[in-house]
Amino acid sequence: MLYAILCYHDEDTVGSWTKEQDAAVMSKLAVVQDKLKKQGRLGPVARLLPTTSATTLRKDDPPLVLDGPYAETKEQLLGFYIVDCNNLDEALDVARDLGAANPGGAYEIRPVGLLNPGSIPT
Repeated sequence: MLYAILCYHDEDTVGSWTKEQDAAVMSKLAVVQDKLKKQGRLGPVARLLPTTSATTLRKDDPPLVLDGPYAETKEQLLGFYIVDCNNLDEALDVARDLGAANPGGAYEIRPVGLLNPGSIPT
């Protein structure tokens, strides 16, 4: 089963990292990603740009376009992983490995009901 592992963290904290600190975290995360790739279990991974670059479409009548994210939260969605796991326990193990590489924040784990991988070249 595919699981989405959604990465939440305080955007101000992550945004204040130096290039070296960011590169160190990305390097630690790459170790986890490489392990999952070798096992054939890693799907798409994305790091989202800051919420200041977001636009929200409210599905009102008529639709309303707003600058920025709609939700008021202390932590923001920073990115996600799609991982093939046999069960929730395996998905939690992956999230724990990612958390050890990138402390702070939270990972939300959700089963994926439908995946259309699309056709954008990587």
